[in-house]
Amino acid sequence: MHRVALGMGVRTIVASLASLLICHALGLEQSYIAVLTAVIVTQASVGASLKAIIDRFIGSLGGAIWGVAILFLLNRLDIHAEWVALTASIAPLAFLSAVNPSFRAAPLTAIILLFTSSSTHDPLTAALGRMLEITIGSVVALAVALAVLPARAHSTLSESADRVLKSMGDLAAIILRSGSTSHPDFQRLHDEIRKSLTQTEAAAAEAFQERNAHLTTAPDPLPFCRTLRRLRNDLTMIGRLNTDPLPDLADAVTAVLRRSGEAILGHQPAPPLEAFESALAQHTAEVADLRKSGATRPLPDETIGRIFGLTFALDQLHDNLKDLTDRLNEFR
Repeated sequence: MHRVALGMGVRTIVASLASLLICHALGLEQSYIAVLTAVIVTQASVGASLKAIIDRFIGSLGGAIWGVAILFLLNRLDIHAEWVALTASIAPLAFLSAVNPSFRAAPLTAIILLFTSSSTHDPLTAALGRMLEITIGSVVALAVALAVLPARAHSTLSESADRVLKSMGDLAAIILRSGSTSHPDFQRLHDEIRKSLTQTEAAAAEAFQERNAHLTTAPDPLPFCRTLRRLRNDLTMIGRLNTDPLPDLADAVTAVLRRSGEAILGHQPAPPLEAFESALAQHTAEVADLRKSGATRPLPDETIGRIFGLTFALDQLHDNLKDLTDRLNEFR
């Protein structure tokens, strides 16, 4: 974690200094805008920086266009009150940024344009200057992200996915070995899985940006995240249905999930499912024997529903573990 933060700090410093030097070399007046842009769009990974650059440029372009239009209109109407210009510039842009986060930079750009164009009395020239400075900061930040201690989103994805899978393995051990949700670590593991899964999905979105920009040949990470979410749902369902200790299944599922975390972290093949499939086949056969012998007839409907619902949930878990195997082998 500190390695990632340190790398981002170094890239931020390099990008801001390089932006400042380029602006001075070109004789640009508002060099602080390029430096500010470089700081804003420098993120923990290349994919995150790409997204920040795109959002910054789209928002700034929209804000510049709207700001120029407002200034030209007010000049034609011979209205010079700052509060009128500020209200007319910010009101629609604030609403737009609330609807579409990609335009969050639009109000800021319009404000900067409003308060820096008065010296030139030429809104269009001021807007072009601001966009040039933003472009310099963005390009420099991207170049630094690719050249200085580059951090790819796939590495972050692997680390957070490893935490998800290992926490799932610990949770599976509790719900299948004890048959109870009253274990003191039960809620803690659910919270850890939810947090790590959110981090994994965020890293996957950044990795997807890198993939779209042809900066990596790694496979699409989004199906992998969907598989993780389905596995989490399977464990939740099993935890609600299971009331009896199933030690063989517990050991097998825990081993598969934990080794899957090690596999994605070390770019290794997915672990085999034979031990889990054997334990599942034995459990399914026992349930079938209960049904054939008529032992389930005197049981309450709720208990019967739990028995067969658990069998269905374990079958779903099996399907999703096979899907996990395919996704892990793609990432090798």
